[in-house]
Amino acid sequence: MTTTAKLTDIAAQRILIIDGAMGTMIQRYRLDEAGYRGDRFTDWKSDVKGNNDLLSLSRPEIIAAVHDDYLNAGADIITTNTFNAQVISMADYDMQELSFEMNVASARIARERADAAAARTPDKPRFVAGAVGPTNRTASLSPDVNNPGYRNTSFDELKAAYAEQTRGLIEGGADIILIETIFDTLNAKAAGYGVLEVFDDLGTTLPLFISGTITDLSGRNLSGQTPEAFWYSMRHLKPTAVGFNCAFGAEQLRAPIAEIGALADCLVCAYPNAGLPNELGEYDESAHDMACKIEEWARDGMVNIVGGCCGSTPEHIEHIASHVDKYEPRKIPTIAPKMRLSGLEPFVVG
Repeated sequence: MTTTAKLTDIAAQRILIIDGAMGTMIQRYRLDEAGYRGDRFTDWKSDVKGNNDLLSLSRPEIIAAVHDDYLNAGADIITTNTFNAQVISMADYDMQELSFEMNVASARIARERADAAAARTPDKPRFVAGAVGPTNRTASLSPDVNNPGYRNTSFDELKAAYAEQTRGLIEGGADIILIETIFDTLNAKAAGYGVLEVFDDLGTTLPLFISGTITDLSGRNLSGQTPEAFWYSMRHLKPTAVGFNCAFGAEQLRAPIAEIGALADCLVCAYPNAGLPNELGEYDESAHDMACKIEEWARDGMVNIVGGCCGSTPEHIEHIASHVDKYEPRKIPTIAPKMRLSGLEPFVVG
């Protein structure tokens, strides 16, 4: 049985749980510059504090411990420590040449911990999702307010960075490729192109998850698309799951999840932040409160996969898992074939 078939078979029986925030857990270690460098990077030419992806090479025991905490909390899917592990983002630390190694190492750590958890509970398989973040650049918007036609990256540059990252994740043993926190749909299309190109080159296919993020209370992403338009822009990639993460928390994310869930003929995945950040940038929503809000999604048949993003911890994931386990997963709808196009708004012919 292929990974996609195995995953969709389980998702038809129960709501799956994806893990919570990696960054939130790393912050608990209060690492200084030396803590990030470890032994290998003591003489690195640039400051590296804040480069969480580097910890898979410099402090792998920390990343393994975070994965174990989420697995013990009930996660079926754990995400690799690779949110920024591509050459574009790693340029901030002069570590472009390490991006491929970071992805391999991160996937191997997650694979080892997932397999160890699955060995303890053979009736509950665990999956590793290779996390592919949005990069720190945007393909469809100008970073210069005085020059709206300017771009600081290109589709081809993004595609190449994502393809290298995907190769590393696959080599390290990822089961799933997760293109997440998408604020610019064009970035995501470049990522999807890169991922499918790697699949073709390697002669393999893994489940593809696509997770956008809503950036304002109007319910649109940063490049201006509604959830429906976003789906029509991405559905040609034939994802195994689509949905949203991050954003403003579960309460504000409900409407976008409901909208895309009514249209997507695949699984729906949702993992919001633990509420809104306070004035210090920290998240105060309790595990119980967050779980109660996500329980409403499950009760109403809206989701197949749920978890947490920024501010969420193993405690949040444990509460979410216990709140949704009594509900049936969302039924994938049959969507009538029509010409469905998108700009910022959807355009459906007929």
